[in-house]
Amino acid sequence: EGENFIASSSHLSEYGVLGFEYGYATTLPNTLTLWEAQFGDFANGAQIMIDQFISSGEAKWNVKNGLVVLLPHGYDGNGPEHSSARTERFLLLCDQDDKVPENLKYEYRDKLSEVNMQVAHPSTAANYFHLLRTHMRMPFRKPLIVIAPKKLLRYKGATSSIEDFDETTRFQSLIEDSNPKLVAPEKVRKIIFCSGQVYFDLEAEREAKGMHDVAIMRVESLCPFPFKSIIENMLTYKNAKITWAQEEPKNAGSWTYTQPRLRNCLKHLKRDKSVQYAGRPIMAAAAGGYTKNHNQELADLIKDAFN
Repeated sequence: EGENFIASSSHLSEYGVLGFEYGYATTLPNTLTLWEAQFGDFANGAQIMIDQFISSGEAKWNVKNGLVVLLPHGYDGNGPEHSSARTERFLLLCDQDDKVPENLKYEYRDKLSEVNMQVAHPSTAANYFHLLRTHMRMPFRKPLIVIAPKKLLRYKGATSSIEDFDETTRFQSLIEDSNPKLVAPEKVRKIIFCSGQVYFDLEAEREAKGMHDVAIMRVESLCPFPFKSIIENMLTYKNAKITWAQEEPKNAGSWTYTQPRLRNCLKHLKRDKSVQYAGRPIMAAAAGGYTKNHNQELADLIKDAFN
């Protein structure tokens, strides 16, 4: 009683409306303020707001802001205007160093407090819930960029049980492999790290081919990067090679951001620092629009990921 939920539809001006929401979130920091693009691609119409205010307002003016930017993102064969939220652009604006932290006993909230904004790619309903809950429970405010596949809204594999929402559960910056058929840790030959809906394509392939000597892990928080959890898993699967798989082109998505961080994790462990890439080739457009080509590209990247 006395609390309000306001859902409103605005005119199609990303620049104007995102600017308004930024101001609203600044003025009322205890309000969960969310702005969602019809497709993540359309955030480019508000790039000035993102560059000038959202990513750098705290560094320039010490203005704290907790605006949540929801950007639908997913390669489903719908063409270059309905596929990519340009994750790479937001990651380029993040200020977390790519070096492994000296103290790996840190708490998640400590690293979150140090970055200029959070970029997350939740792949389950529960982790999305906990992401928003954590965002509001922090004693500080940071902009939150949510890369969110539309397909997963109606995909059974992305649903969560009611137990995943209870008081003992938290946001997972890295979702570890829970495959009961996985071989003994020392026999795992490869770890595939990925983000978003491509995980479900990889999981389906692993199950179909019975390749249970490959572990698949979801990086749900790209910034702050989950160095601690990734290094713990690299220690567990001590003989595994490392692959980063993504559905985006090589010059897009998270590859250029995650590759040096994964290499530095391997360097920290004094291992071979090579990280394999599995994804679409370099492209000028965000995505292709021809279904046959889209399906072949997906099949190729999945094959590359497991080889």
